[in-house]
Amino acid sequence: MTDRRLAPSTTTPSSRDRLRQVVVTVSFLVCLLGSFVGIGALGGDEVEDTAGGALSDAATHIAPDGPAFSIWSVIYTGLALFVILQWLPRFAAQSRQRAVGYLVAASMVLNAAWIFATQGDLLWLSVLVILVLLAVLCRTLVLLHRERAENAFELVAVDGTLGLYLGWVTVATAANIAATLADSGFDGSELGPEVWAIIVLAALAVIGSLLAVHLGGRLAISAAIVWGLSWVAVGRASGELRSSVTVVAALVAAAVVVAATLYVRLRDRRA
Repeated sequence: MTDRRLAPSTTTPSSRDRLRQVVVTVSFLVCLLGSFVGIGALGGDEVEDTAGGALSDAATHIAPDGPAFSIWSVIYTGLALFVILQWLPRFAAQSRQRAVGYLVAASMVLNAAWIFATQGDLLWLSVLVILVLLAVLCRTLVLLHRERAENAFELVAVDGTLGLYLGWVTVATAANIAATLADSGFDGSELGPEVWAIIVLAALAVIGSLLAVHLGGRLAISAAIVWGLSWVAVGRASGELRSSVTVVAALVAAAVVVAATLYVRLRDRRA
């Protein structure tokens, strides 16, 4: 087990720290603007209605059911807490904040960019944006894992929020790619949509397990992935694209992620 130090704090933020705080705050405002556009509050279409419904919860076999997207409320609330935390004197010049601040800012801008891409029905651009977002969040969690949170507030506002963010974006990336391929006319070829759904869900199980192994079995990441997979199962258990095979595959994938996470946490605790 790797020894991770507590993140040290200083009391004298530099001008670079102040600039980072401002950039993170402005990026959060941009992210909020994007979210308002995405729910139709500023005159745009809701995300599920863009591109002729290509991103709806019944667009493909691996699209999570509608209620799954309520996780964004939790993520946005957590990002607001992150913004508040990074302004507190104790964290203004903290090494963890210096390491991930600009990455978190980038993730929030990319979040808004993804919504604007879907508003323009630019699905392939949305795929590119979400892949970059996924890479940014992976790098962010890798850096966070090097040092432990100082207290419970930081654990929730930083590690918890960004863990949920990464876990959900992992599932959303797969759903986004599948939706874009389907909208482009790909129907699964000889394998058929159910077989492809099983392949993608198996890949998500592997990715979720690898994230657990390499990031210490973080509960927030796994919880968001399991949340998404569970709502894929719910969506295929009813509605337009019923598929018992996909339901079973999604639940098995969720169980694999849970098992991998618990194994890593128990292993590290014994070590």
